[in-house]
Parts: sequence; C-alpha cells; structure tokens
Amino acid sequence: MHISEFQKMMKEIYYVKDKRRGIEKTYIWLVEEVGELGKALIKGNIEDVSMEAADVLAWLLSLCNLLNIDLEKASMRKYPGVCPRCRSKPCKCEE
Repeated sequence: MHISEFQKMMKEIYYVKDKRRGIEKTYIWLVEEVGELGKALIKGNIEDVSMEAADVLAWLLSLCNLLNIDLEKASMRKYPGVCPRCRSKPCKCEE
C-alpha cells in the first residue's frame, strides 16, 4: 500500500470526525501520540512501539487531510531519493 492509499483510507474513515475536531485539536492528538511513541520506545516493547508508530502515522495523515496536503507527494518532493541537504545517497552530511 502506498502512503496516498493509506491517506485516502484514513480520510474515508475519519475525515468527518477530524473536520469537526479541527486542525488545532487534531494536531494536539498527533503530539500526544508522539509522546506515547516515546514512552513505548523507553519501555522497549517492540509491539507497543509498532502500534504507537502506526498511530502517529494515522494522526499525521488526518492532519494532512484537513490541510489538503498529499503527504506522499510532499514527501517525494522533499526527499527525492537523495539527502535534501547534500544530495547524496547515502547521506554524507557531517553530523
């Protein structure tokens, strides 16, 4: 499944609720999910990490749907198969 297909599915399932909630509250939910991902990482349970990562993606896509952003297109524009800073693959940027 491509990101755009998953984004479309999320829109079909959640767009009405997301629109009612609004951009700001949807963003807050996204941030809360990122926090839950962090907690799962600290605990080290890979199953919890995978579920929280899926939640982060879902909420990010919900936010993108509200803003009419195609995340797959935006991602490919920003990351066209090379590092956006050094233009290399793999990245050769100094840390």
